[in-house]
Amino acid sequence: MPEAGVPETAVPEGAHETRADITPPDSTAVRVGTLSWLFPYRSALAAVGLTLLIAVVVSLATFASSTGMSFSDSLSGLLGTGDSATVMLVRDFRLPRIAVGLMVGAALGIAGCLTQTLAGNRLATPDIIGVNEGATAAVVASVVGSSTGMIGDWWLGPLGAAAAAMVVVACAGGAGSGGYRILVVGIGVSTVIGAVTDLVMSRENDNTAGGVFLWTVGSLSGRDWAVGTPLSLILLALIPPALVAGSRLQLLRFDDDMAATLGVNVRRVRALTLALAVALSGVAVGIGGPIAFVALAAPVVATRLSGPTRVPVIGSALVGAALVGAADALGRVVAPVEIPVGVITSVLGGPFLLWVLFGKNSEQQTGKA
Repeated sequence: MPEAGVPETAVPEGAHETRADITPPDSTAVRVGTLSWLFPYRSALAAVGLTLLIAVVVSLATFASSTGMSFSDSLSGLLGTGDSATVMLVRDFRLPRIAVGLMVGAALGIAGCLTQTLAGNRLATPDIIGVNEGATAAVVASVVGSSTGMIGDWWLGPLGAAAAAMVVVACAGGAGSGGYRILVVGIGVSTVIGAVTDLVMSRENDNTAGGVFLWTVGSLSGRDWAVGTPLSLILLALIPPALVAGSRLQLLRFDDDMAATLGVNVRRVRALTLALAVALSGVAVGIGGPIAFVALAAPVVATRLSGPTRVPVIGSALVGAALVGAADALGRVVAPVEIPVGVITSVLGGPFLLWVLFGKNSEQQTGKA
């Protein structure tokens, strides 16, 4: 009812349609009684498609690991319908490595999504700004003087990553500084830490240096449930707060004053986001080594699939898992000897990086930098 003395024509026609137009184009408003929420149908469709893709990657990866076993036998072993020897071979020896690879890729994808959004720069990923190099240095330092050729304890990765992140943030003037500053300082810190790591390895005996080298380029060889179980528990603990941080980061795409007006504690959100990204990337590097370009590529691909209006935390995790799983499987069949997963992602990541740098509308999608 219009107010007294106000003609009905004063109520603009199409007012209800104007109100409906504020719904994001990639979402649908769902209303149940007095409750309503936005259902991101585009993100949901992308997640379903990526989940199916990961299922295909897992099936092919079990076959890629085989030496003379047919694809049907590998698949029956994966599903538990084959003979006991086949089931044991696939589930006890091949599946753990595949599962670890998927989880490492998911952790790297989420870490890259958080750091890219936080810095407002698609190049500001853990493997470029020095966080992964810090994790690598910590694990490598733990094998100094060893003669076994085994890599160090994986839990040292998050400690090294945290130390490198603190140096980068301190030198850049805080996590809220421009993305270009974080990027430049991170590259410098990464170079220095990488040089120190190379120096340490060059002073070790051939057995130790050779055993650690494959891991330092990114490798899942020998990884099983001994590291897969704690990794799964860590992801279960870190993914929920990462989703919360992602929802808050959507508001930080405005300036800080606008975000604060909308009820966001800017300093706290930045600190939480950086801590989560460092923890995720540190754990991933500690287990799988510094697998290159996954943290860069996963969020970019996920954004293309989910749309630019959201921070694609789940999409980045799924894309990262699919990339690492596929790259690891490809490395086992593309040559007579196994090629580490980090080498495969580096070869594929070079052209992708050029596409990110020189692709259409790159300046608009880069953010603050």
